[in-house]
Amino acid sequence: MAPRPVTLITGASAGLGVEFAKQCAARGDEVVLVARRKDRLNQLAAELGKAHVIAADLAKPKAPAELLKEIRSRDLWVRTLINNAGFGLRGRFDTLPLDRQLEMIDLNIRSLTNLAFVVLDDMRANGGGAILNVASTAAFQPGPNMAVYFATKAYVLSFTEALHEEWKDRGIKVSALCPGPTRTEFGDVAGIKALGSFDRLAMDAGPVVKAGLDGLESNSAVVIPGIANKAGALSAQLAPRSVVRKIAGSLKF
Repeated sequence: MAPRPVTLITGASAGLGVEFAKQCAARGDEVVLVARRKDRLNQLAAELGKAHVIAADLAKPKAPAELLKEIRSRDLWVRTLINNAGFGLRGRFDTLPLDRQLEMIDLNIRSLTNLAFVVLDDMRANGGGAILNVASTAAFQPGPNMAVYFATKAYVLSFTEALHEEWKDRGIKVSALCPGPTRTEFGDVAGIKALGSFDRLAMDAGPVVKAGLDGLESNSAVVIPGIANKAGALSAQLAPRSVVRKIAGSLKF
């Protein structure tokens, strides 16, 4: 029996990951849910009715290869990868724990890159596939007081656009989803108690995920949900860098 195609969703235990799982399952995908918190994954899988659960800490260097090996052992192959796992931290660079900041780089950059690489073999062998990397509108500017997080998302955006160009005529879709403030658990982990003046502009997870999946389907290189987020990203690209970083550094959360 030939391996079955699945949609692999990382960071599936909370926030956008949960919504990705629900929307992908609703459209008929067989989903593989990955995160550290197995109890949450099991609860979500029970709600979806049909899903594979794999608990893994993707910040560990060998985790992506081990994850793919486990998926193949179940006679599955990754047709769609939703690279959603990641986290942020708010605070001045020298006041935040170095080990947590390095872990952020490992998860937001290293793991995302590693997973994109290891799934390509199966995609090529099976005639196509799709990769959605979750970046952020933070990718369009430097972020004083969230320096490492903003920098990791700039990498994700640049990396994804490059892959999109490499694969756009070769049967594999690659898109970067760049949401702005979104109502998820992200702020709790990052140490952001509220979205401040941006709270009224924050989007719910549902429309953000739908925009990402629709953009991936149409093979858009960059997907920015919401008019306000599109305007903000554009202004960050047009304004002088000195102005952009001062404005970003003055934002209160």
